[in-house]
This record gives sequence, structure tokens and C-alpha cells, in this order.
Amino acid sequence: MADPLSFEHFDQAWTEKVLGKRGRKGIDAYLGIVATEFSAGRLVAGFEVTDEVLTMIGNLHGGCISALVDHVLGVVMYPVMAPGSWAATTEFKINLLAPVTSGRVEATAQIVSMSKRLAVIRIEVENIVAGQGDSGARRRLVAVAQGTSTIVAPREA
Repeated sequence: MADPLSFEHFDQAWTEKVLGKRGRKGIDAYLGIVATEFSAGRLVAGFEVTDEVLTMIGNLHGGCISALVDHVLGVVMYPVMAPGSWAATTEFKINLLAPVTSGRVEATAQIVSMSKRLAVIRIEVENIVAGQGDSGARRRLVAVAQGTSTIVAPREA
């Protein structure tokens, strides 16, 4: 894997406003997405699988995983963009690899390339299920994605 990127700007205070907090509205609030790790160019966030987001056959709907991917694709950008900028998902491609029926889904987003106008982000989504007895939690890869985020600079006054 390539060396981690270095960024011109990093707003640690912005990450602290997000870490460990559930949104108040929108799809991220509905799903209960919470960021658990945040550093320059890297974000880990996820949600608990509940009955409300399972299909009639008992699997997590792929749209919920896609919503998680779209969320982290944008949020990972904010601490490293110029102040006042905003990120817009331009596109992403996702491969759903395995069904999820319980536990937690967790996405790790990593910025792999960034210019003043565009960033490419790679995302891995894992399903984490509590182990039986003494065994630890079981993690398995359930989706991979890559997307592009457009960086919109603040308007000049």
C-alpha cells in the first residue's frame, strides 16, 4: 500500500465535533451512524444492524450499506479541506460481497488522492458480530467501494 497522504490543512476540532456523536436528522441519524475513529484522511464509522433495516428475508438492505459508504465518502473530507469548502459525492462504485444479518457494519474510508477540486476515497465495510463464549468478535469484509468527491471552494465575498 502507498504511503499515507499528507494534507495542507487538518482541523482536529472538526473531528472532535463528530467523534462518538449520532446525527440529529437525515439518513445518518436514522441509521445511527457514529464515527469511532478520525484522523487526517481516514475515518471509521458504522451502525448497529436493527430489525428496521432488514429485508423480508432477513438481510441488511444493500441501500443501507450504500448510504454508509456515501456518508463516510463525504465526511472524511471535511477536516482536510480548506475552511469553508464543502464536499459533494460525484460518484462511487460498490461491490456488495456478503450478506449481513446482525451485529454492526463499520466502514473505513481512506483518502487515496486529493487535489484542490477532487478526491478519490477507498472504503471497506466490515460486519462485526460478537463471538460465542471466549472467542472475540468476528469481522468479515462485506463490501468494498471507491468514490470521487468534488471539493467546492467557498464563494468569495
